[in-house]
Amino acid sequence: MGFLDVVFCTFVVVVFIQVLIYIFLFGKFAFLKQEKKTLSNIPVSVIICAKNEAKNLKVFLPLIIEQDYTNFEIVLINDGSQDKTLKVMQHFAKVHPNIKIVDVKPIEAFWGNKKYALTLGIKASKNDFLLFTDADCKPLSNQWIREMSSHFSDEKSIVLGYGAHSKIKKSFLNKLVRFETLTTAINYFSFAKAGIPYMGVGRNLAYAKKDFFDANGFISHIKVHSGDDDLFVNQVANENNTSICFSEESFTESNPKTSFKDWFKQKRRHVSTANHYKKKHKIFLGLIYITQFLFWFSTLIIFFALYKWPIVFSLFLLRIISQYIVLGYSAKKLNENDLIAFFPFLEIFLISAQLTIFINNLISKPNYWK
Repeated sequence: MGFLDVVFCTFVVVVFIQVLIYIFLFGKFAFLKQEKKTLSNIPVSVIICAKNEAKNLKVFLPLIIEQDYTNFEIVLINDGSQDKTLKVMQHFAKVHPNIKIVDVKPIEAFWGNKKYALTLGIKASKNDFLLFTDADCKPLSNQWIREMSSHFSDEKSIVLGYGAHSKIKKSFLNKLVRFETLTTAINYFSFAKAGIPYMGVGRNLAYAKKDFFDANGFISHIKVHSGDDDLFVNQVANENNTSICFSEESFTESNPKTSFKDWFKQKRRHVSTANHYKKKHKIFLGLIYITQFLFWFSTLIIFFALYKWPIVFSLFLLRIISQYIVLGYSAKKLNENDLIAFFPFLEIFLISAQLTIFINNLISKPNYWK
């Protein structure tokens, strides 16, 4: 068997696997209808950990305060900030009695570890249900707390939400950042619906305080500086206790990185954290990435060689159409319609960036909580 025969066989197998992944895994989210939940008014503690976020708190905190929800507190954690973060928090707390401030002083044992600050904030919260977001995030409606908390039940104690990034016109990097955010959300929503939840994002995540204490908090991965969101979900979530919320009123939005250098650094941290996922999750995620890489790699070789091109072109179209249908439906759910036309190009760039990040992480360790 010659080289092109091997590449062709690889291409056929990879297309088959990819189509199955798109239809039977990602399709679980793409074709899912959001369940209408009975809106409740359970007591909720909104947890926001901030480090040098004075400017963002001034802009975004009022949008949390103005939520159309009567039974909630806001726990603001000042994680050793060196700017006016604490003063901004104190200003809002004087006016709004439902704001509680936890001022965390840096200590050598947990220097630069956000999980230590979050633990103190969670312990200080008074309610049994916790809703997390970041200081640089804003809810896109005043129904955010209501929508996310409506998914709690006797069985469901973890709620995965969508944390979008704001749009910047005529920016390829912005499209790439939002495409990566979109595909990550499709992954964790689809895996959750398949009964194998593996992560959530701290920009929009909720869970019961009982789950936190039953798991001894972040203790099992306390030495991993990042992962206060995805590693905790990876540890605690299962097919019975996890729900997803993707109504438009439940979205949060944050400002994306505006330089490739900053985005690259951020992704290096995220990829390094994934090394600590459960083995089964790493296998599934690895299969998805490897088959994506091999699809484009083998396609490039075969197309240039014009090897069995009618069959190759037909299979190529099958995979691309499957992608457009599944990701297209998902993008509409998550209000990312403008990305649909660029899917193949963004995927190629993202795969290349992820490979570069993986190689860089093998050479040196990334930086963590600022």
